[in-house]
Amino acid sequence: MGIIWTIIIGFLAGVIAKFIMPGDNEPSGFILTTILGIVGAFVASFLGQALGWYRPGEGAGLIGAVVGAIVVLLVYSMVAGRRRAI
Repeated sequence: MGIIWTIIIGFLAGVIAKFIMPGDNEPSGFILTTILGIVGAFVASFLGQALGWYRPGEGAGLIGAVVGAIVVLLVYSMVAGRRRAI
């Protein structure tokens, strides 16, 4: 159930992160934004467990997942911006 919950929270976090960080280099597609949000939720869960904020098997909450999604979107925008500049 933890993975399914992380996917659902990641979906919502991706949508929220897109509204917080609109921009040209951000993914414009709904599916790509959602996938990056899910990846951000998994990153937040992994880092939270590594730092001791969450117990093993416990996923990140909505705020942690949004922060993780914003970090993933920042990395994506740097990579996409670099790729377009070449």
